[in-house]
Amino acid sequence: MIARYTTTAMEHIWSDENRYQKWLDVELAACEAWAKLGKIPAESLKNIKTKARFDVKRIEEIEAVTRHDVIAFVSCVGEFVGDDARYIHMGLTSSDVLDTAYALQLKESGQVIMEDLKALKQALKRRAYDFKHVPAMGRSHGIHAEPITFGLKFALWYAETKRNVKRMQDAIDCISYGMISGAVGTFANVPPEVEAYVCKKLRLKAAPISTQVIQRDRHAQFFTTLAIIGGSLEKIATEVRHLQRTEVMEVSEPFGKGQKGSSAMPHKKNPILSENITGMARLLRGYCLSSLENIALWHERDISHSSVERVIGPDATTILDFALKRITGLIEGLVVYPENIQRNLELTKGLWHSQNVLLALVEAGIARDTAYAWVQRNALPVWEGKKTFKELLLKDKDVVGTLGQNRIEDLFDMSHHLAYVDTIFERVFK
Repeated sequence: MIARYTTTAMEHIWSDENRYQKWLDVELAACEAWAKLGKIPAESLKNIKTKARFDVKRIEEIEAVTRHDVIAFVSCVGEFVGDDARYIHMGLTSSDVLDTAYALQLKESGQVIMEDLKALKQALKRRAYDFKHVPAMGRSHGIHAEPITFGLKFALWYAETKRNVKRMQDAIDCISYGMISGAVGTFANVPPEVEAYVCKKLRLKAAPISTQVIQRDRHAQFFTTLAIIGGSLEKIATEVRHLQRTEVMEVSEPFGKGQKGSSAMPHKKNPILSENITGMARLLRGYCLSSLENIALWHERDISHSSVERVIGPDATTILDFALKRITGLIEGLVVYPENIQRNLELTKGLWHSQNVLLALVEAGIARDTAYAWVQRNALPVWEGKKTFKELLLKDKDVVGTLGQNRIEDLFDMSHHLAYVDTIFERVFK
């Protein structure tokens, strides 16, 4: 899956080379900190920094024997460094390296996702203004309700994406913590000064308290945020899927030259991009649940979280990166059919003015229940194809006797429904 959906940036972040480089960055920063404390001779530090490197294949060879990835890594680096390698990993436990490096990878991947979100925001803003004043049918329960403008759909998604930018930044901040605190987090064999130096150099914050691991509520917040963003994308995708249905046909996904929709039916143009995004959102929710399960570890640490994170880290971030790029392209290329939007507005023959009439009758002094009954007895026959709503109202003696013909005509003015569109746009895009 990763090979199919990955982008260049994410592929690099989650590559073996980058992962081991992050481990090496942690180890070298720790050596520098020890040297400042006088525990590593200057010449030894210089030698370590000059010679320290790794070979992925060699690490794999050693791990096949040791069955321990960090030991294999440290041994491999030691083969390049020589005698001074005895100072590498001094006082550290494996999770000091793993968790701090994992934080760096999640931080990097989060920053990629942030850029994706900002691109989506701009695409949504452009389309919102494209259709700001195009009247469209608003629906509740899938049934025609009252008019909106088509641009309001994009404005709504823009506002939610803006919140997701904030959520993602909060998640990055929450995950950007490292630790160098030893076997059970007590600094028994490595002082807090080493942790402070390492974290500052790597542009992380030091966890105020840890066990053998950084606590997994931080990771859960990160992956939950990815799932929430995925839910927002699914929300957009679901709307596109509904609006592309043949009976509605207000939009369609971009359809490339030479593209085919069905192996059996040459006429088909299916909302495959939106359906794909919907499926990826389901995966993200699953990964979110896995991260929540990781919060409760035994005592000061077990490794039940480790196998989970090796999967959900690259998978969840890569999938969301891909989904965000896909939906941004979808929004930019979305084909909108204003003539069909207008056709659907007229489909229910003015029924969407019912609340206007109801409120006018109440304002005129009619009891609400009575007014509701008068309006409903004229509205329901419209569903059966019996004339337009206005025609029936103009023949209702109670309604005409209360409001008069001219007032009824005024109540069917579209501008009443769209009077505050500019206000909403100002609130969203100010």
